[in-house]
Amino acid sequence: MVPFTKRGSSYLRALFTFGFFFLFLLFQNAVIYTFLRTSVDSTRGGLCACDKCVTDLNDTDWFFMRFNPTVPVMLNRRNGVLRSDVYRWWTVRKSNPDLWKSRVGKTDAGPDRCRTCAVVGNSGNLLGSHYGPLIDLHDFVIRINKGPTEGYEKDVGSKTTHRILYPESAVDVDNSTHLILLPFKIKDMRWLIKKQAFRLFTAIILMSVNVLIVLVMIIHPGFIKYCILSTGVLICLSLTQVKVFAFGAKSDGTWHHYFDTSLTHFSRGSHGGDFENKTMNELLMLNKVSIHKGW
Repeated sequence: MVPFTKRGSSYLRALFTFGFFFLFLLFQNAVIYTFLRTSVDSTRGGLCACDKCVTDLNDTDWFFMRFNPTVPVMLNRRNGVLRSDVYRWWTVRKSNPDLWKSRVGKTDAGPDRCRTCAVVGNSGNLLGSHYGPLIDLHDFVIRINKGPTEGYEKDVGSKTTHRILYPESAVDVDNSTHLILLPFKIKDMRWLIKKQAFRLFTAIILMSVNVLIVLVMIIHPGFIKYCILSTGVLICLSLTQVKVFAFGAKSDGTWHHYFDTSLTHFSRGSHGGDFENKTMNELLMLNKVSIHKGW
């Protein structure tokens, strides 16, 4: 028999600690799943004050297993220090980790809030839809990338409270519109902070975007890492009560914007159209969003 020495005791403690840590990693998803379902089921109001919230978790396992409310959506002062794995994933090259701290903001989301939101896509199906007045009735109207309103008010509305973009799709916004930045890489944060013209990507990006810096909101890199979707689907998951306007392809499978004539087949292009369409349909079937496809 091997004597139970002090050295052996230290070895066993180390082995036990490692084993416990391994089991924790193995079962943490199941524990979080059970805890969050119990917590949400026990609250009357859910995660927002609306009758039906996008982020309610007590409806179906399909949605719950795809949406983790512990992952922050918006970057703010409380979560501005990134986890090491998020930072490594996000960083293109060695950079200053304090880069984004001066640009993180505050969020007023919470269980006492109920906000209606229209997420307006850029699909050509908007043309002739006459959705404009309905879109403008919402508390928030979020537009994606370059989608214009001037000249299209009857179909797309005139109100814009938030515009989500990344540097390659940047356009000027007025001083009442929040810019929601999707920082897919750390250079995108440099673009926001420095706001000057230099070569960042495969094309020259002009840093002349007109926006008050206090109106800038930033999607948390940890959320992008956790859930890389199209911009439309990603934003839908971060809101409370949502109506989606004109996402997806036409009935013949072609995909184009209401403000241009270029065509892309549904299953090709940068959108990953088939996946986006299936995800939107799942959210519709679960009554997470209502969808207005257009014409």
